[in-house]
Amino acid sequence: MTADTVEAALSTPDTAQPYRELGLKEDEYARIREILGRRPTDAELAMYSVMWSEHCSYKSSKVHWKHWKTNTTPEMQAKMLAGIGENAGVVDVGDGWAVTFKIESHNHPSYVEPYQGAATGVGGIVRDIMAMGARPLAVLDSLRFGDPEHGDTKRVLPGVVAGVGGYGNCLGLPNVGGEVVFDPCYQGNPLVNALCVGAMRVEDLHLAHASGTGNKVILFGARTGLDGIGGVSVLASETFSGDESGSGRKKLPSVQVGDPFTEKVLIECCLELFREGIVVGIQDLGGAGLSCATSELASAGDGGMHVWLDRVPLRATGMTPAEILSSESQERMCAVVEPSNVDAFMRVCAKWDVLATEIGEVTDTGRLVITWNGSTVVDVPPGTVAHEGPEYHRPIERPSAQDSLRANDPGTLARPSTSDGLRETLLRMTASPNLASREWVTEQYDRYVRGGTVLAQPSDAGMIRVDESTGRGVAVSTDCNSRFVKLDPYAGTQLALAEAYRNVAVTGATPLAVTNCLNFGSPEDPGVMWQFEQAVRGLAEGCRELGIPVTGGNVSFYNQTGETAIHPTPVVGVLGVIDDVRRRIPTGIGAEAGDTLILLGETRDEFGGSEWAHVVHGHLGGTPPVVDLAREKLLAEILLAGSRDGMLSAAHDLSEGGLAQALVEACLIGETGARVLLDPDQDQFVQLFSESAGRVLVSVPRSEELRFTEMCTARGLPWRRAGVVDPESGALEIVDVTTLGLAELRAAWENTLPSLFG
Repeated sequence: MTADTVEAALSTPDTAQPYRELGLKEDEYARIREILGRRPTDAELAMYSVMWSEHCSYKSSKVHWKHWKTNTTPEMQAKMLAGIGENAGVVDVGDGWAVTFKIESHNHPSYVEPYQGAATGVGGIVRDIMAMGARPLAVLDSLRFGDPEHGDTKRVLPGVVAGVGGYGNCLGLPNVGGEVVFDPCYQGNPLVNALCVGAMRVEDLHLAHASGTGNKVILFGARTGLDGIGGVSVLASETFSGDESGSGRKKLPSVQVGDPFTEKVLIECCLELFREGIVVGIQDLGGAGLSCATSELASAGDGGMHVWLDRVPLRATGMTPAEILSSESQERMCAVVEPSNVDAFMRVCAKWDVLATEIGEVTDTGRLVITWNGSTVVDVPPGTVAHEGPEYHRPIERPSAQDSLRANDPGTLARPSTSDGLRETLLRMTASPNLASREWVTEQYDRYVRGGTVLAQPSDAGMIRVDESTGRGVAVSTDCNSRFVKLDPYAGTQLALAEAYRNVAVTGATPLAVTNCLNFGSPEDPGVMWQFEQAVRGLAEGCRELGIPVTGGNVSFYNQTGETAIHPTPVVGVLGVIDDVRRRIPTGIGAEAGDTLILLGETRDEFGGSEWAHVVHGHLGGTPPVVDLAREKLLAEILLAGSRDGMLSAAHDLSEGGLAQALVEACLIGETGARVLLDPDQDQFVQLFSESAGRVLVSVPRSEELRFTEMCTARGLPWRRAGVVDPESGALEIVDVTTLGLAELRAAWENTLPSLFG
């Protein structure tokens, strides 16, 4: 097999090349020719096309990253050991422990091939955590689908759930949380965002760089195949045409195929290599495959690398250099190793039966040179591939429809005013797809494998034990109400941050750091870029106010079908630390009769973007709830003090569905009844279904009630006695409104997803 060489490129400057088919613009192709001083070879063109894709280069979003920099204070920066630009963010959680976490998207691949798209999304994010030197501890998945009654949702959702569960279960990683959201805006463009969290000793942190002239580059893990050529790097940088049969789409790259058993062995192999101290730098092979791994390692190191591409182990015959470089075959890692340690490296890989091949070495030339059977097929400055791609200042324009959307206030919608109407609404909301139990999904995941899980879904946040000897652990939550963001991208994103922050705090953990997965429509739409800029600025300024840094994340553009974009969906993940998981706060109320239920925070008439407006009226309009981050910070401090001093027996945040949904879930999760008193001075409907932010329902032992409420009063946190725990009743009684037996509530809450998906 012959290949297009650098020598041939110099002698045939006018050869037509398929740059448009590979996703490059005419000016981008011209820039590549300018960088190289000639036309690119086929292999170079493939490298630039995948590395300059939206998914890999962030070419439409990176100009907005200034908001992270200007809003990260030195105090916030001090918490981070590694941040934006690394494979994953890393924070110091105390006692010599570091925790790394990150969330990424696998949206388009999961629509094309639901099982493998979701499975390889999990595999990819796990390898990002491995590449930092950590043992992966747990995964979370944030999923969004279209109309649950739609036939295509019934095709996509079961496959995605099976892919997430199948891969994670085979790896032996617990799935401890996440979201499942339904909205017609995701029809034809589901969102599959996967998060992984891992832990290591601080001194074991590894970064992705190729330093040390003469050091060897070793590719290890699975063989390279034709699956996933271009994969997520190209697929995530295109808009679906709108023809859901697929016949009207552009030719799409193949979706990667995962092998979790290979990855499980790869995890153990990597951890032993780290323990032996024989790795200088390491990079996983995810989006853009070898193109990414070689160019990023070289660019972040001494600047030069020579790769013998014909040494790469293949599982398909006849592969061209361009195909090998752009293949996104899974379960592969690339390491930089000192020559004296190569034999030891190979022995560890052989012990774990992991294929390892020396494919290159670090040079001081400042060039990435790749040869194929003795001929040079790539000779490029690695930085121009990895880090110096296009940078677009896309037009930004507030959509003309934004004013009418905000003016369409839900205050005009008919509200239930009788006890029967409130009861009917509560049951309808409880059984609605977005509020119903997720057990049909989560029972397909192993939530407790490895024995470190402390809290898992349906708790407000997942919690994992990091240190067996001290009980130190971390809690993680992901959140986003995209309807809030649609109404007000700035405030809506801060509401997502506030909810994730609150969900971590209600477990008794101290919020410490943020990751994010920003899912938006086409960046070529000025209205989408207005949403994006507002969301990024809202998140950055919100994090500054809360004092927790953004450690990294992912941008996913082109989430739309035809001209119709999804609601802007900036998923925010918050990680918190708890010094002893034994003092965690459960979500469900306990069986201690007479414990007092206290509602923390203020309830206002706020229904813009609410679940009630969505479920009962199919309405989206108005303004989202007010977000008060100073109040959120105070609320978290109160919860943490209550946890440390043993003043709280349960805590559950109020979000979608308001107080009514929080009561239903607290009773059903705790399998305990309650007697609830509403405020006689406020409308019953507003109290039950408002989605005002900054509120938590807590259960307080009678012996601690006075101490707890005095603390709230002294700190200026509004509170109200909302009722008592009543285990004997077997019901949720809302005085002067209705009484609902737990069996009736459970039937409404648990039957929805099984009835929809079988």
